Amino acid sequence: MLQPILNSLNSKKIVLASTSPRRKVMLQQIGLKFDIIPSNFEENLRKDSFKTPLDYVAETAKQKTLEVTERLYSGQVAPPDLIIGADTIVTYNNEIFEKPSSRDHAIDILSRLSGNSHNVFTSVVLVTPKTDSTSSKYNLTQFHTCTEVMMGDLTPQIIQAYVDTGEPMDKAGGYGIQALGSTLISGIKGDYFNVMGFPLHPFAKELLKLFPGS
Repeated sequence: MLQPILNSLNSKKIVLASTSPRRKVMLQQIGLKFDIIPSNFEENLRKDSFKTPLDYVAETAKQKTLEVTERLYSGQVAPPDLIIGADTIVTYNNEIFEKPSSRDHAIDILSRLSGNSHNVFTSVVLVTPKTDSTSSKYNLTQFHTCTEVMMGDLTPQIIQAYVDTGEPMDKAGGYGIQALGSTLISGIKGDYFNVMGFPLHPFAKELLKLFPGS
C-alpha cells in the first residue's frame, strides 16, 4: 500500500519512539527505514482516572510520543519528518491488562482470559513538523484500533508451562499471538497486526494522507 510513496518516505528522517521489538520488525517488513529513540515517559497514569480503557491507552501513547517529540524539537538540528509512537493494552470486563509484573501476575491474567473474549486496543500517534506560523511546532495525528480476541479454554498446566517459556513477560495481556501464544487463541475479529502491537493498514492509510504524492 505504501509502495507509491515508499522511496520518498525513506528519504525522510523517521523516528520510532518505541523499544518494542515487534513494532520494529513490522515496520521493517513493510520497507520503512527509521531510527529508534525510546521514550522516557513513565507509564504510571492512574487507570481509574480515565472513563474508558481507550481513553487510557490514547493518553499513554500520546505522552510517550510527546516526550520524544519535545526532546527532538528542542535541539539545534532539524526535527524528524515523522515521529511514530504507540501503546497497546488488553482489556477484559473493562479492566486493563498491560505487561505482567511477575510470573504469578502472568498466570493470573491468562487464567482470567481463558475461555473468554477480550479486546486489544492500540493507539498510534504520528508527529510531523508544522509548516505554518502558528505557535505549535508540530502537528499531531492520532488514531486507535480495536480487535476482539477469543482465548481458548486453557488448563492450569498449559498456562503455567506457557508462562515458564518467558514469552508473556514483555507483552500486554501476557501473551504473544505471533509466536507460542498463537496456539492459545481460538479466533479474532479485526486486525491481526493490532494484536501484535501495531495496526499496519490504518497506519499506511494515515501516511498516505500525511505525505500525499511524496
